[in-house]
Amino acid sequence: MHIEWSRMTTTAPAPTTAPVTRPGLVVAVLAFAGIASSITQTMVTPLIARFPVIFDTPASNTAWIVTATLLAAAVAVPISGRLGDLFGKRRMMLLLALPLIIGGIVCAIAPSVEIMIVGRALQGIGSGMVPLGIALLRDVVPKEKLSSAIATVSATLGVGGAIGMPLSAAVVEFADWRVLFWAGSGVTVLAALAIWWLVPVLPAGASGQRFDGLGAVGLAVGLIALILAVSKGSEWGWASWPTLGLFGLAVVVFALWGLWETRTKDPLVDLRTTARPRVLLTNIASIFVGFGMYASMLVMPQLLQLPSSTGYGLGQSILAAGLWMAPAGLMMLLLSPVGGRITDARGPKFTLALGTVILAAGYGVALVGLGSTWGLLITSLVINSGVAFAYGAMPAIIMGAVPRSETAAANGFNTLMRSLGTTIGAAIIGVVLAQMTIPLGGIPVPSEAGFRTALLIGAGVTLVAALVAAFIPKAKPTPESEPASKPEQETEPTDAPIDGAGAPRTLVGAGEPA
Repeated sequence: MHIEWSRMTTTAPAPTTAPVTRPGLVVAVLAFAGIASSITQTMVTPLIARFPVIFDTPASNTAWIVTATLLAAAVAVPISGRLGDLFGKRRMMLLLALPLIIGGIVCAIAPSVEIMIVGRALQGIGSGMVPLGIALLRDVVPKEKLSSAIATVSATLGVGGAIGMPLSAAVVEFADWRVLFWAGSGVTVLAALAIWWLVPVLPAGASGQRFDGLGAVGLAVGLIALILAVSKGSEWGWASWPTLGLFGLAVVVFALWGLWETRTKDPLVDLRTTARPRVLLTNIASIFVGFGMYASMLVMPQLLQLPSSTGYGLGQSILAAGLWMAPAGLMMLLLSPVGGRITDARGPKFTLALGTVILAAGYGVALVGLGSTWGLLITSLVINSGVAFAYGAMPAIIMGAVPRSETAAANGFNTLMRSLGTTIGAAIIGVVLAQMTIPLGGIPVPSEAGFRTALLIGAGVTLVAALVAAFIPKAKPTPESEPASKPEQETEPTDAPIDGAGAPRTLVGAGEPA
């Protein structure tokens, strides 16, 4: 089953093939859009504990506010990536801004938890803006600046969280919580206008191909089943029929989906490309990196906010905890150009391995500095330094290993792998912290031993990511370095952007040195 979106292709503005004259401005716009999207996704964090009171409903109901966002994002990111390849990445970024804006308005006026869930699901759909923006860089940035540009836009995931957490905490503490969502929608409107005015219209890499509707449905069903089972397993019981049934459904659906994707002419995800060792191992490493990054995000805010009477809690308010965590996100922005230069000099594989080792070292620092705010600040700085290198390197590896017609789809799939890592990490770390508790005022809270166990798991997982990264094969030489007659060589499609000399522009900075 295929769905052909012919009307979209006929009504689109005529694409331009002229060189992009202000790539730095385009990078700034895409980075701003990434920050806007990231803020929208993270600003709800300080409200999670208050939602049961706000909507006068059990916490089990308000938990769906987070789950709905996660499910919508997991489904939308790979599908929007493929649509970006088919109809243009700029166009899809503008379309994804709509659910972010509308979802924020729905949340701002939500009279009930059900409406709030709908609003957050809409905002989850819009989370594909960042991977689309990263993929678009391949079309607009000169090869000598591509690695740094990829790292900069990738860093916006951390920067948005760094800005969003303290700002949202301040709003929650001093103003009406609904202001958060009005402000988030306003920032997204500004980002959409900037994209509309300043990002050029370029040819779609897979123009003329068809959208794989059946593949999209199969992927959506499989992902929803898998993520529901992982995220709700501890609540429903890992051996319960709903959990086991969802896991079983995911296995069956993914098996059928994989069979379909290998036989259809224009697949949603080209599994043959995904199975290439360079792409496959990068995606596997992404799962572990996502796990490792999110484990620290679950541990440190709780340590900062638990009462000092526990003996290990630091007694900070929500706002103070957000401010202590903010420098770590800004560190990602500062180090992203450094990661790009390392990628140019040594290749993205080296940068990814370096980032995962630094990330693991950050967990070692955490085990030493557990009892002080300054210790956790240093921990977060080290961990986010590793995340900055790793998050900038992974898209570079992916985009250097796939045809230009699959750039956005492959990058979206890689983003999905990271999201699965965070989901699995949240489930495992959540079980550890829920099982290792002490009583505090009659309420169980995670114990110091539980936090240390979670940190050790995070360190172990990131070391596994480093090991996987070490086995990623080097990139094949570019067409300039080998004769084109070699059968295994991948060349850029004929619709590749043209550089100033009139020759097809190849991707540099996303491959290993020859």
